Amino acid sequence: MEARMQHPVFVIPEAMQTLQSLSKVVTTNARRSGVTKELLDLIHLRASQINGCSVCIDLHTRDAVRAGVSNERLWTVAAWRDTPYFTDAERAALALTEAVTRLSDRPDPVPDAIWDDAARYYDEQALASLVLAIASINVWNRLNVTTHQVAGAWAP
Repeated sequence: MEARMQHPVFVIPEAMQTLQSLSKVVTTNARRSGVTKELLDLIHLRASQINGCSVCIDLHTRDAVRAGVSNERLWTVAAWRDTPYFTDAERAALALTEAVTRLSDRPDPVPDAIWDDAARYYDEQALASLVLAIASINVWNRLNVTTHQVAGAWAP
């Protein structure tokens, strides 16, 4: 396997700085608003699974393991609706993740029912963090998939 090109954020370093700044702001705000690192890792993993981004699946699975996410949760995040390993709040965040990631799959991409369910568990600050985290991982997924970045190439 070989990448099509050097990663775009290395070709245009200002893009890397911008995306890293966004990630830092989202993570900081998420923690302040009660969104855990574990939930962010699950969101990143689920969006990356949907988008087929092997780099981000590899990276965020490793991050989730370091954050203490159980094997059961990692093994079943793709089938979160049918497993007992997720709280109702996490399910709402994962449903929002899937809707935002699959915008073109339905006429009403993020239906009120999905939004309202997430809003039952998360205040406006937390929702802002979730939406920005989902958008951010989708940017990374699209950069990696488009340029055929190789999973594990960055790992020691």
